[in-house]
Amino acid sequence: KVFQAVVSCIGGDGTIYIIPKSFETALNKLMAEIQNTFKGLGLLIPYCWKKGEACVVRGSDTVWYRAKIVEVSGSTLQVQYIDHGYIESIPQCHLYPTTFYTGIPPFCIPCQLYKTLPIGNFWQQEAVEYLQELLKNEEVEIHVKELPDNPWGKLSISLYFGGMSLSSFMAYQRYCVAEDCQDIQKLGVFEGDLSPSYLLQPLPVPGEIFPVTVTHLVSPKEVYICLDSSENLKKRSATERSASCDSESLSKALKWCNKIVKTLPHLTNFKKELPCLAEYVDGLWYRAKLLSITQLVPVQILVQFVDYGTYLVAPTSRLRHIPCHLLKYPVQAVRVLLAGFRPASDDKNVERIPYSPEWSLKALWTMVDCVEGKRLSASILTVSPEVTISLYGDDRNLVHLKLIEMGLAELDQ
Repeated sequence: KVFQAVVSCIGGDGTIYIIPKSFETALNKLMAEIQNTFKGLGLLIPYCWKKGEACVVRGSDTVWYRAKIVEVSGSTLQVQYIDHGYIESIPQCHLYPTTFYTGIPPFCIPCQLYKTLPIGNFWQQEAVEYLQELLKNEEVEIHVKELPDNPWGKLSISLYFGGMSLSSFMAYQRYCVAEDCQDIQKLGVFEGDLSPSYLLQPLPVPGEIFPVTVTHLVSPKEVYICLDSSENLKKRSATERSASCDSESLSKALKWCNKIVKTLPHLTNFKKELPCLAEYVDGLWYRAKLLSITQLVPVQILVQFVDYGTYLVAPTSRLRHIPCHLLKYPVQAVRVLLAGFRPASDDKNVERIPYSPEWSLKALWTMVDCVEGKRLSASILTVSPEVTISLYGDDRNLVHLKLIEMGLAELDQ
């Protein structure tokens, strides 16, 4: 069985506690009932607690949780929050014995990684801390491999985060040995000597109007667009719905990659068009491709962020190998030419775009104002030799009409 779950806790012994997404509604309902039933402080009179006894605990967030006694030690009790997995030492005044809700099974499931042997036969403290940092409160994909021998045992699972196998990733980190060799081969994260390439984004059929956002402008006429995933799903074509799902899955995969990016090796191959991860000025890592070496000492590389169209000159320290599973998502940004206009022959503005001197800088900034942060729509006119589109503003007028009004462009039939 395969399902989505949230990792609620990593136990001190490396046990992974998960709450299936399908349980969330029932858990929230139960938590609301508990809050209505128990109010105020815990039990203030002396009480003889027993190991394994059911109780409710008032947590540091003042919320009541179901729990059980794990260990009795004077005035402090060690309890386990049965719906979340974590263990905590609590003063007796924050507990209340109860027989309420004991017939409802725990919502969290203790799990262990299938055919995965920790180094030294137990999970080292460093590995446990790494798992907590990587997984706690994150949504993951669970593949059930073996059921436990008893109902309270650990479920044997394969866990995937952002399309990556946790067993294989932890084995790469040398925290464990993954006995399932196929699993390691499927990881495919560190195949840096290959020459992979990105998939291209499928486009709507010519003539169909579809929502877009402009992610980068090279000139008033040459821009990069993304199919807009924010519009109502029902109104979208199959191509747009597919692009939206790709975009959402890619965002999740990139979020995970940013968490593990320091474990990915730096680039040593600087072949043109080679896919990679590059660090942008916001400190986050995105999919990119190499374009050229702009400086040898120190080495500076021109890269393009394929999901936005933007460029950056970066040192090699800001470039890393890309996990192969990130190559299955098509590039989100598509280079297009805008139809219907050309540079004004009588544009007297002296400041020109250095790499495209037929256009004035004023024309470029005017076009930026027309498209930045706007709800736009487009219609494809031709796909060869260049993708050419008509681009419309949120008022349904062609965006280039503003440039023509200002004398910065002229109509091109």
